[in-house]
Amino acid sequence: MSIGKGKTAWSVLILFWVCLVGNAQKVALKTNALYWLTTTPNASVEFALSNKITLEALAAYNPWTFRDDKKMKFWLVQPEFRYWFCEKFEGHFVGIHLHGAQYFGGFKERRYDGYLAGAGVTYGYDWILAPHWNLELAIGAGYARMWYDEMPRIPCKKCVRSRHKDYLGPTKAALSICYLF
Repeated sequence: MSIGKGKTAWSVLILFWVCLVGNAQKVALKTNALYWLTTTPNASVEFALSNKITLEALAAYNPWTFRDDKKMKFWLVQPEFRYWFCEKFEGHFVGIHLHGAQYFGGFKERRYDGYLAGAGVTYGYDWILAPHWNLELAIGAGYARMWYDEMPRIPCKKCVRSRHKDYLGPTKAALSICYLF
């Protein structure tokens, strides 16, 4: 599995968009504190498309292996269109998000190596803390299709089973610190 591919491409794409539309109060750079609690580095950029509509692009990456060979390595992208009831980057909003990820790991006797893709809806609220700083709370629910290989923790090519699963439930939880440009 090659989880680091594409990291440079995402960085260049995000930098390009920030330079292209980087006007005052039109771009927000964010990080989700809840992901950091799970040791997952993450960042998102949100662009104002109009006074009430924004587009957010989230990327998260977890490369860690913990003690006793327990691991959950993954990368995740989650773009989202948002409609703000008052004004962009302030107050209540609803959104529609997509999500895609590649993952590898497991904490007990099984390992999972696979992908997921899906979509969902989001509700959130954004508090203004200072002229350039906001605090955002968001929750989302939706659908994900997962397809993966399941295997024992100790590698065994004969023991690999290809599976798939449909998931319906929470797909987003965020407590984000935001910096507005």
